[in-house]
Amino acid sequence: MQIESVQNPRIKNIIKLQEKSRERKNQGVFMVEGIQENELALKAGFEAVEFYICPSIYPNEYPLPKVKQFEISATVFEKIAYRKTTGGIIGIYKTKSVALHKLQLPENALILVLEAVEKPGNLGAVLRTADGANVDAVIVCDETVDFYNPNVIRSSVGTLFTNQIASGSKEEVLHFLKNNNIQIVSTFLRDNTKSLYEVDFKSSSAIVLGTEATGLSDFWADESDVLIKIPMLGFVDSLNVSNAAAICVYEAVRQRL
Repeated sequence: MQIESVQNPRIKNIIKLQEKSRERKNQGVFMVEGIQENELALKAGFEAVEFYICPSIYPNEYPLPKVKQFEISATVFEKIAYRKTTGGIIGIYKTKSVALHKLQLPENALILVLEAVEKPGNLGAVLRTADGANVDAVIVCDETVDFYNPNVIRSSVGTLFTNQIASGSKEEVLHFLKNNNIQIVSTFLRDNTKSLYEVDFKSSSAIVLGTEATGLSDFWADESDVLIKIPMLGFVDSLNVSNAAAICVYEAVRQRL
């Protein structure tokens, strides 16, 4: 039987999962919209709970796990989908732990650390950069960060699932980095700040960035091994955090090639 009303309890719950971080955390599940995004979630080992398929849109060429599947009308799909061109599929998955101790790092790790995240879209863009550069982990210094926000998944085009992710307090993250002998390189302007291009990233390194609004805190400036700046040659003195992350990360990648 096809679900044809947005008043259906299951559809109403999907809307709750879309809109409320509290619901995602309380239920321990989150939603994934789109063919590519669902494929990446499954490849990354996320446990699917159920799928909602719009048969008039979904191409039915992609094998899905044997979990509950519900058909929904095009009208219902349009009501709950952010984009109408994502292939007619929405998956519900169990969340995974994002504890620091779950990270598995190689001998010569490259890590991105965000002190805080102002917008889900910025986090998604950073995750997309991290995937492109094959960064070993993305850590957010905010225990309340919601990695499973639909806007994070959407803006990351599913690379939330291809990255190792973790969160913790800034003190916990600092302890983790020092315990693993990881060089801490922070974007912060002081008298001893170096140009990004003067720093050696060939050893294990964590690149730490702050927000556009307030930049990085003194906590990280005081605890870092190296402070860096991106040369700014125009009239403005800062970049979007996702752009800054991309520039710094790819300089590290260039040195490691």
